[in-house]
Amino acid sequence: MITQDREAPLFGEEDDGINTKKSNIKHPLVSFFHLFFRISAILVYLMCDLFSSRFIACMVSIILLLSCDFWTVKNVSGRLLVGLRWWNQVDEKGNSHWIFESRKQKPQSQSTSHGAEARIFWLGLVVCPIFWILFFFRTVFSLEIKWLAVVVMGLVLQLSNLYGYMRCRLGGKSDLKEMAKGYLGAQLFRQATKTTENP
Repeated sequence: MITQDREAPLFGEEDDGINTKKSNIKHPLVSFFHLFFRISAILVYLMCDLFSSRFIACMVSIILLLSCDFWTVKNVSGRLLVGLRWWNQVDEKGNSHWIFESRKQKPQSQSTSHGAEARIFWLGLVVCPIFWILFFFRTVFSLEIKWLAVVVMGLVLQLSNLYGYMRCRLGGKSDLKEMAKGYLGAQLFRQATKTTENP
């Protein structure tokens, strides 16, 4: 479901009127931190045995990096780099509603800077969960059970952001099955109208 949040600022309002130099990336700091926390968590996980033999210190460092990554991607980089955001809202009755929103595209907004930022965003969003999936299988098959909680935390946080932004990208459709049904229904209707028009 796509709705606009009246309490949050609208997309693009904070960017209007900003005079930036011509560069490939409009938000270099946001792009840097979008990748920094994700890659740092992976590197700390891979090199943890080299830096420290204390498991708790490594685990806390990785979880802090993953938490910073989750917050940064969900609240900052998704909104600024690709114009997407998602969140959970609880109404007065206590019901939870997931809201997926995308910025309306202006014709002149398809510039190279937005294309470069979008590539950085989606590359980081898709590639890093693949590493955590590989870490999960490695942890399970090598029986390193103490690392399983860290890997599952990384996998859940990374995949939840990926899922949220994929829902935003698809227009906030409630279910992929519903989209498929709508498409197939439209195709069957067209086919039926063609056969009745041309006996």
